[in-house]
Amino acid sequence: MELSCKSEYALLALIELAAHYDTGEPLQIRQIAAQQNIPDRYLEQLLATLRRGGIIRSQRGAKGGYTLAREPWKINILDVIICLDGLENQPKDQDNDTQNDKTVEGAVILEIWQEAHHAANEILQKYTLQDLRDRRDSRQQLDFMYYI
Repeated sequence: MELSCKSEYALLALIELAAHYDTGEPLQIRQIAAQQNIPDRYLEQLLATLRRGGIIRSQRGAKGGYTLAREPWKINILDVIICLDGLENQPKDQDNDTQNDKTVEGAVILEIWQEAHHAANEILQKYTLQDLRDRRDSRQQLDFMYYI
C-alpha cells in the first residue's frame, strides 16, 4: 500500500481545482503545473485520465481549461486512486490458489493483509477533495500567521 507518484501529482492538481471550484472558472494546465510544480506534459496525461474517469471536465477555447466534474465534497481520494492506478493494488481473494495460500501461515498473512487494505480503503473513501482543500487552507493560514 503506497501512494503512487501518479496519484500524488493528480491529488495535488485536484486540490488546486477544488480551491477554484467556487469561482466556476476553469484552470489551464500551465496554471496548475506552475502552482503545484508538476511537469506540464505529465500533468496533461494525468488530467486526460481523470477526464476519462469522470473526475474532471475539460473546456475548450481561449478561456478553456479544467474543472471538477462534481462538487469537491463528492469526490473521495479512493475514487481518484482507482481512476489512475486501477484495482491492481487490491489484495487478491483468498480463493486464489497461490503458494502462500496452501499453508496456514500463508492464509493468516493474507487475512491480515486484506484487513489492512480494507482499513486503508475505508480511510481513503472517507476523505474528499474538500477535506484536502480545507486542510491545506488551514495549514497555509497557520504558516501565514507564524511568519507575520
